[in-house]
Amino acid sequence: MKNKKKIIIWFTLALLVLFTVGSITLRNLTYQPSSSAFEAAINHASYTVGTTDDVIYFKPKKQPLPISVIFYQGALVDQKSYSIWASKLATEGYPVYLIHHPFNLAVTDKDKAHLIIDDYNIKDYVIGGHSLGGVMASRYAHDTQIDPATDMGLLRGVFFLASYPDNKGSIENEALPVLSVVGSKDGVLDQQSYLESKKFLPSKTLYSSIQGGNHAGFGSYGKQKGDANATISNKDQQEKLFIILSSWLNRIK
Repeated sequence: MKNKKKIIIWFTLALLVLFTVGSITLRNLTYQPSSSAFEAAINHASYTVGTTDDVIYFKPKKQPLPISVIFYQGALVDQKSYSIWASKLATEGYPVYLIHHPFNLAVTDKDKAHLIIDDYNIKDYVIGGHSLGGVMASRYAHDTQIDPATDMGLLRGVFFLASYPDNKGSIENEALPVLSVVGSKDGVLDQQSYLESKKFLPSKTLYSSIQGGNHAGFGSYGKQKGDANATISNKDQQEKLFIILSSWLNRIK
């Protein structure tokens, strides 16, 4: 009996050690926001920033536009890394919610948008994501369209940044505005899978390419492993992305 207790204790300790080591490893691997992203994520003359364990919220100071933007981070990317284009949209009047997922992995909770929609009483919204975050955002959109009763707000569109849907996130038969943006110098995006995934998108999907932009440039967190070098600055890519997103949102609005 004593031996059995010892085994249980050692097993529990081993699990705790593995969890601790794993957490530290993931934290060390996480891409951190640039100084420019940090600067964008503070209160400004045209917007305020609220931060919780679940979200970074950019609230326009002027009368908010009727569509909110919900965003899922790329794998192992701190959500604050997307603050530059998010702050620009907030300046235009769009409330923006950069959602934080456990371990900075959207795959841990594809439905976390539910929590934010409920907590902030969001009505009309679009949802999107970067890389793996876009895959999870499309799965959320797919499930929401199949069972609208599970949603608290009205989904008005889906956008992908260097990302694409899989079969579980297919929205090909939905009458939703969809935007897909890639960078011409992206070294991380699986180009073959990206092309094949178009069968899961509506025929009227808007496709856009940022010439000279790379994978990491959809956020602001420095160079990403496996990525190609961008031929434009991160500042330029952020500005071009903002213009594309703003134009698309204005069409929906």
